[in-house]
Amino acid sequence: MLVDGRQITPIWYNSDTDTVQVIDQRKLPHEMVIEDLNDLDKTIFAIKDMFVRGAPLIGATGAWGVYIIVRNLGENARDDTVLLKECDLLKNARPTAVNLAWAVDRCLEKILPLKTAQERLLAARQEAHDIQAFEADNCSRIGDHGMELVRKISREKNGETVNILTHCNAGWLACIEWGTATAPMYKAFDAGVDIHVWVDETRPLNQGARLTAWELGKHGIKHTVITDNAGGHLMQHGMVDMVIVGTDRTTHTGDVANKIGTYLKALAARDNNIPFYVALPSSTFD
Repeated sequence: MLVDGRQITPIWYNSDTDTVQVIDQRKLPHEMVIEDLNDLDKTIFAIKDMFVRGAPLIGATGAWGVYIIVRNLGENARDDTVLLKECDLLKNARPTAVNLAWAVDRCLEKILPLKTAQERLLAARQEAHDIQAFEADNCSRIGDHGMELVRKISREKNGETVNILTHCNAGWLACIEWGTATAPMYKAFDAGVDIHVWVDETRPLNQGARLTAWELGKHGIKHTVITDNAGGHLMQHGMVDMVIVGTDRTTHTGDVANKIGTYLKALAARDNNIPFYVALPSSTFD
């Protein structure tokens, strides 16, 4: 996405230095700090300490983590026992994020049948690229579908502002491009739909106030940061037209595990007959 005229993603591979780089999201919105992921320990720390966060981005980081493992093992990458042991450590960095195990296992499916360390290295790098592109495309498609829901409300309101409430950060910082919950917002805004976003601050780490508000501001979207308990009041008074959130993990039966506070928003939306949507890619289904 564009930030101050510069195209940027939250994770990327620098082919000039053979380095995986990420935005340290702990420092936003006050500083844009780029960190290198050079080894398994740094990759695990980045996930655990929330340099990177959000289900799709954690998955992409896991994929690049497999590449880092294979690269740093050198010829020892031919040893399945050693490789699998390190990949298990990576998968356990964030057990609640199903995307992490999904991405690591998908990489292993590609590289384990290969015999040489060089073949495994090239395959791991390609699979990490493919997973990153897959997640970006998923988010774009979520935006295309969700934009129509926003447009429908806009038509029903005769073009007046559509007020959307979101919780935590399920934007491009949590994904690769577009985000999940924010993708319909970006796409609708870019298509000329008048929108305004209520952004829950999302304590204790304030992902809404720090990250979602920063994202929306950089894109030029009208938004207001609210306290976590204000959403129900706004819904009662007709100031919210729809709610869109992301998810850390969702079962095939539709049960959603997301940031604490999501459940209260769902209850308030139901009580006030406000549509409540969870935006997610297929990789987040468990």
